Amino acid sequence: MRNSAWAAVVALVVLVSACNRDHKRVIAVIPKGNSHIFWQSVHAGAAKAAREKGVEIVWNGPPSETDYTGQLQIADAMINRRVDAIALAPIDRKVMVGVVERAARENVPVIIYDSGIDTEQYVSRIATDNYKAGQMAADRMGKILGGKGTVAIVAVQPGGASTEAREKGFEDAIRDKYRGIQIVDKRFGMADIAKSLLASENILTAHPTLDALFASNESSSMGAAQALRGRARKAKLVGFDASPTLLDDLRSGLIDSLIVQDPFKMGYEAVMTAIRKLDGQPVAKVIDLEPRLIDLQNIDQADVQAQLHPDLKKYL
Repeated sequence: MRNSAWAAVVALVVLVSACNRDHKRVIAVIPKGNSHIFWQSVHAGAAKAAREKGVEIVWNGPPSETDYTGQLQIADAMINRRVDAIALAPIDRKVMVGVVERAARENVPVIIYDSGIDTEQYVSRIATDNYKAGQMAADRMGKILGGKGTVAIVAVQPGGASTEAREKGFEDAIRDKYRGIQIVDKRFGMADIAKSLLASENILTAHPTLDALFASNESSSMGAAQALRGRARKAKLVGFDASPTLLDDLRSGLIDSLIVQDPFKMGYEAVMTAIRKLDGQPVAKVIDLEPRLIDLQNIDQADVQAQLHPDLKKYL
């Protein structure tokens, strides 16, 4: 009897050990949305890291970058599923605090990427240095306007930490360094191309002699470009992010320049950081990724092209 009981215990230990060996780690990657090329590039980078490390990623985000309720439900579902880790791009810096803190309480490590959040209960934050990116846009604006003129901002949405940082960096740099440039208007496009187009048209109507626009993300840049194209206006446009349409508008001269991120690298680093945490390795609390300005002078450089056109088909 003793031998039988001991054999059963040994068999159980072997079975549990085998299950542990066979368990494939699952990392949930939750974007702000799915429609823009930016998030597709993040997805591809995350998939590359997962492929290299033999983990599974579950990619799920709301259809709209304003749907924080949907993003909350997705994050809660991932915690309930007991995924091994979560990489989250918070739609709103305040609204998403509760679910991030819940994950921490339940020992599900959270990597924040793209945009900040008003809690410290996460493992690491990986994002473009967005304040610096806004300053970069202001320096470009100062150059193309010769240090004087009127500009307006096509902003994204209240509560979005990443875009708010870009806009603040732009505003602060214009105020501190370019006293001859006046910011005369700022309107929100709510992370939607059609709404950004309307906001841009309203700005141009209210300020018929406006010299330039700064648009702080992909959708706001596309809306602003469409507004300028429709009115045949000569106002300058410094945009943010890259898509095939925006790059075409840059080449045509409709857009002066774009401040771009590296979303592929962002997704890759988010998953790799989660894996390092799960492996018990030290990770940095903040990982800043450098923004980059592209214009007609550098767009065809090999390194710029590699950043702008990651091989999405290879990983998605």
